[in-house]
Amino acid sequence: MNKLKTYYKRNLPHFQPPGYAFFITFRLQGTLPKDVADKLKAIKEERLKLLAGYDSSEMRREKYSKIKKEHFKLYDQYLDSASAGFVWLKDERIADVVISSIHFRDDKEYRLIAYTIMPNHVHLVIYPIVERIVDSLTPESKENFYLLAKVLQNLKKYTARECNKLLNRNGSFWQHESYDHVVRDTKALKRIVNYVLNNPVKAGLVNSWEEWKFSYVNERYMI
Repeated sequence: MNKLKTYYKRNLPHFQPPGYAFFITFRLQGTLPKDVADKLKAIKEERLKLLAGYDSSEMRREKYSKIKKEHFKLYDQYLDSASAGFVWLKDERIADVVISSIHFRDDKEYRLIAYTIMPNHVHLVIYPIVERIVDSLTPESKENFYLLAKVLQNLKKYTARECNKLLNRNGSFWQHESYDHVVRDTKALKRIVNYVLNNPVKAGLVNSWEEWKFSYVNERYMI
């Protein structure tokens, strides 16, 4: 099972090892203007150039992880400002469509850990389900691995259609690509769940995460 890995070029996630939780962020269409996206990309690329100066592969991995976290922090700070694009997810009707769709897939395609629906983006933490299926014709078993790209495609397609109906509009609802991050240990998982739940607090929308009605955490992962 550990040999099963999936790579994507256009559709995220780019890398999906089985047996790990994933932190995913997806946003509404048009919430990150091209000039801002280009600036964030340029900052990241300049920082990545510095990695060549480290002889140790372990040090390069450590620095790369730090650069990736800092890049996401800038990205999320901009989204939290809601200074561009739509904020349809502030509408309780729209948020409820997304929430219902996320919960519908729980225990079917993934184990739901936590989420927060922000005005223009969604943070989601899940364990994709890996099921072992026994083939009646052979003694070998096969694995049914729910790929994140497919899960997100279905989730976004359904919610886009239903939300557009409520908004009486046509056209793109979600940005095509999403941000994904492999959660490699329990310590990192707790840190990420804490980040997800406290995003509305950081954005100045509420004083405590419990006040935000569009958040959820499985009680097993309470901060």
